[in-house]
Amino acid sequence: MSPSSASKDAPPPLPEPLRVAVADSHTHLDMQSGTVEEGLAKAASVGVTTVVQVGCDVKGSRWAAETAARYDNVHAAVALHPNEAPRIVLGDPDGWSRQGARPGGGDAALDEALAEIEALAALDHVKAVGETGLDYFRTGPEGMAAQERSFRAHIEIAKRQGKALVIHDRDAHADVLRVLREEGAPERTVFHCYSGDADLARECAAAGYYMSFAGTVTFKNAAPLREALAVAPLELVLVETDAPYLTPAPYRGRPNAPYLIPLTVRAMAAVRGIDEDAMATALAANTARAFDY
Repeated sequence: MSPSSASKDAPPPLPEPLRVAVADSHTHLDMQSGTVEEGLAKAASVGVTTVVQVGCDVKGSRWAAETAARYDNVHAAVALHPNEAPRIVLGDPDGWSRQGARPGGGDAALDEALAEIEALAALDHVKAVGETGLDYFRTGPEGMAAQERSFRAHIEIAKRQGKALVIHDRDAHADVLRVLREEGAPERTVFHCYSGDADLARECAAAGYYMSFAGTVTFKNAAPLREALAVAPLELVLVETDAPYLTPAPYRGRPNAPYLIPLTVRAMAAVRGIDEDAMATALAANTARAFDY
């Protein structure tokens, strides 16, 4: 292994701890290296004392629920990721997902998976239904139809179970907002890894949707994201890692984990022109309110 590839895989160093504890509103502990205990301890050592563990398929959602049952400072979100819905309905010949290659099961298979998500969503330690939504990045028209059907079903599950809704929106802003309008959004709706501009932030704010900012807000080319953060009402702003992805600068491309949240919190405070304690205090209160813990 060359020195450069070794450093690329190496976990970034621990940042300076936050003085006010915050929550990572969206992480995937099951995709990170090391044990859950290690990840939580490392995060707590820098002031990240709570995490929301997010499922992307039936298996991952079961794991999220089990992990949240085991640890007081882990809350679960359960769902079929937008890209999972077409794989269930149409099949996954390339085996691109964690399940490997599988044949299409049609709408009946999607209904079966959704019933399992609803059973998990009913559990007390499951605080949200997500990540669900629309992802047009690598989806054709048939896949879009499966995604929209799945998204609508998740909205209904969140409302029936009285849980927050966590939205994955990639290249699909207008359709995500349309479906939320048509179905009627749950009382608490979170745009995870917020990726819109200031205009979308104003629309989300008008609807009372939370906007969760990831390490992307620290990227050099992310001026529109910072403009969105600048206009979003402070009481609707959350912070997340989406780890192991979206590692904040200056460690972009290296593995992300909840302990790196302080880097994003400090970048967010700078954008807002407030001190990091004020930013962290708002983030902690907002996350507890959004996920009702």
